Amino acid sequence: MPDFDVGDAQYVPLPRDCLRQYQRNFVRMQSSANETKKLTAVSLLPAKLREFVEENVRICCPSNVQVCDGSDAENQLLVNKLIESGTIVSLPKYKNCFLARSSVKDVARVESRTFICTRNRRDAVNVPRGSALGQMGNWMSLEQADKAIEERFVGCMAGRTMYVIPFSMGPLNSPYSKIGVQLTDSAYVVCSMRIMTRVGTEVLEKLNSDQDSYFVKALHSVGRPASGQVEHPHWPCDPERTLILHKPEFDEIVSYGSGYGGNSLLGKKCFALRIGSTIARREGWLAEHMLILGVTDPKGRKRYVVAAFPSACGKTNMAMMRPSLPGYKVECVGDDIVWMRFDQHGQLRAINPEFGFFGVAPGTSGSTNPVAMETIFENTIFTNVAQTSDGGVYWEGMEDPAPGVTVKDWLGEPWVPGSSTPAAHPNSRFCTPADQCPIIDEHWASPEGVPIDAILFGGRRPQGVPLVYEAFDWKHGVFIGASMKSEATAAAEHKGKAIMHDPFAMRPFFGYNFGHYLQHWLSMANKANVKLPKVYHVNWFRKDKEGKFMWPGYGENSRVLDWILRRVNDEPNTAQVTPIGYVPTKESFNATGLNVDFDGLFSVPKEFWTEEAKEVANFLYEQVDQDLPQDIQDQIKNLIDRLNSYQTN
Repeated sequence: MPDFDVGDAQYVPLPRDCLRQYQRNFVRMQSSANETKKLTAVSLLPAKLREFVEENVRICCPSNVQVCDGSDAENQLLVNKLIESGTIVSLPKYKNCFLARSSVKDVARVESRTFICTRNRRDAVNVPRGSALGQMGNWMSLEQADKAIEERFVGCMAGRTMYVIPFSMGPLNSPYSKIGVQLTDSAYVVCSMRIMTRVGTEVLEKLNSDQDSYFVKALHSVGRPASGQVEHPHWPCDPERTLILHKPEFDEIVSYGSGYGGNSLLGKKCFALRIGSTIARREGWLAEHMLILGVTDPKGRKRYVVAAFPSACGKTNMAMMRPSLPGYKVECVGDDIVWMRFDQHGQLRAINPEFGFFGVAPGTSGSTNPVAMETIFENTIFTNVAQTSDGGVYWEGMEDPAPGVTVKDWLGEPWVPGSSTPAAHPNSRFCTPADQCPIIDEHWASPEGVPIDAILFGGRRPQGVPLVYEAFDWKHGVFIGASMKSEATAAAEHKGKAIMHDPFAMRPFFGYNFGHYLQHWLSMANKANVKLPKVYHVNWFRKDKEGKFMWPGYGENSRVLDWILRRVNDEPNTAQVTPIGYVPTKESFNATGLNVDFDGLFSVPKEFWTEEAKEVANFLYEQVDQDLPQDIQDQIKNLIDRLNSYQTN
């Protein structure tokens, strides 16, 4: 990706010193306990936070500042404001649910406008070989970033309220957790962040009690177009100048122009992954794009597993699985992001740093994910789904509306089944509290985290990739993560069904050089007295010659977990060696009652994998070049050597 040029941006300078507007300004904080109003001056905030707020008040010139306390009363006031402005509408069919329709130009992550900002380019992104374009993130210099911020943020909140959101990623009492503060001019973002993170006065108290008052700084504005013309008044944004910047050296995030998803809910991908991964590298742990689930076998033995899939590839479905195998139980810890570190006993432990689910709606149904359907119809914000005349929502994959019930699509236009356009945007979402999940794990908010016994990688691979295989060892497992590929989805601005490289399902979310990231993963094996989890690759999406899926997926994926747990438990005679790793023996994999092509599901076609190995090698050598760790180079050679000597039946 070429360096970003901010030289042509247009803006209208406004007065920078706006603090005089706040000499009598107070921050309204609602006490949900007795509904009395408590007025607290901005000057009473912790010193570092006060400086952060005042500095950005000078730049953004809001008309009001409100520190958020996360209470029900405060949330209701914001909901009323959003309804009045037309940003959301109430959904009377459900309890405390709402629907938002965004601007048609603000519907997904904008990876092409997302940057890591450092003094040295190589700290942020790997430098590809020759003239190749980098695929593993975008870099911007700190000077360019500061110029871009000035050209966008000066006066951008004039006439709006600046909300100060103190939030914790992870349980507030966990040593694994981190605090952030987001400044935003979007009440929709405040309500969504309250669902997705732990927001409230307890976070401020924690900042006050900590000696260094450390927090990740996050500044966000929906923006104000240079022309001054807002295309959709209910959803102000500036899509032509949208920019998401990360400054790892300072643990800062700056986002402008978008009000939707990971572009604006800055605790999610921006903090938990991009900035989180850089903090994790400094402190010796892992911040990853993974689900966490607990699985109990018929003998009552419980294990915890994490799995990395690209966005919209089934993480939520797996995290909320209803197993088809009798005697198995799956419980959800998290569906999207994991923070992991080894404890004093060498056990890898993980927390879910989030507080809610931000799931893709289309394809979620009573048949594909009944647990999600039982979770989301209370206290939820839906965005860009269709609306039904009986006060509910609709999207592709749901059962058809009842007779007589009409549908308006995500654009607010009449829609009927069979229409050439979708009812819901492909990246439409539900934002819902995690503790509503009927299978939420009892330890999902445990401050010490849950113990991890297996790591899964996976993606949408229609050809050649077995249903499941196991890495030979840790280094091979890191290589499998580095080699991940998947069909593109609607979660970002990509089009079509192209197979894209997506290492560790982190391609859009790396906070630093991918080569250094690989070395960090490899270094986990160098820690003293650690128990390294086994590593697997799964692929629910292999197709036969007729283009039909070979595996039913969903609850039947418990059969894959069954085999993985048997491997974790070191049961003998459960695997056979192939050039790419261990695959199940027919006797050890429970396919009872299924009409599936076992040999086809687990075949390792030599011709396919020979080309795959060459392509992966070319990708890694080209993209990572001089930063590609020697251990990964050795893994490439080992795979090619194994394939050369591989004899197929």
